[in-house]
Amino acid sequence: MFTGLIERVGTISRIQPLSSGKKILVEPGKDFQTALGDSVAVDGACFTVASKSGNSFWVGLSKESLSRTTFQSRKVGERVNLERALKLSDRLGGHFVLGHIDGVGKIKKLSRAGEFQEWELEAPEDLKRYLVEKGAIAIDGISLTINRVSGRVFSVMLIPETLKRTALGGKKVGDPVNLEADLLGKYVEKFLGKGRGALSLERLKEEGF
Repeated sequence: MFTGLIERVGTISRIQPLSSGKKILVEPGKDFQTALGDSVAVDGACFTVASKSGNSFWVGLSKESLSRTTFQSRKVGERVNLERALKLSDRLGGHFVLGHIDGVGKIKKLSRAGEFQEWELEAPEDLKRYLVEKGAIAIDGISLTINRVSGRVFSVMLIPETLKRTALGGKKVGDPVNLEADLLGKYVEKFLGKGRGALSLERLKEEGF
């Protein structure tokens, strides 16, 4: 589990095709230590450190990972956001991020708002129901607050520190990004909707309300 607070921006230094996916070598720079078997979020997607090459680490991507993330089209030399797994003793400054990408969104508009940047993004159709004004969403692994929602288009505000310390600072209109919806919304949907019938007055009475 992660917090959505990026520790470091790394670089994809090698990409190697596999028979059923690919693996990538990530160069994290100094003072970012990992060990074999560690969980690391790379642009928001949770991977396991499979092997090491100096301070760099290899992670493997299955066909499922490639189909749900931006890694299907990523190239050597591109920058990626990195975060190691949350420790129980750590402060939770963002929100609970699992590193399980729900889909790929697209940047539709970038505009200045004083010192800040307002981004307008388009989410896949099946993520629309999780977009909640003032709710949380992870974009390339970064915990952000949704400002406005219109259908499957939503906006977020980025502060200068986020643009400086993450790989989002180099993004442009049309670029794809990894999206992970808030975990709480998924469980609410599961418990109150699918499988046991939609929420209604009759349902509330059955549950003792």
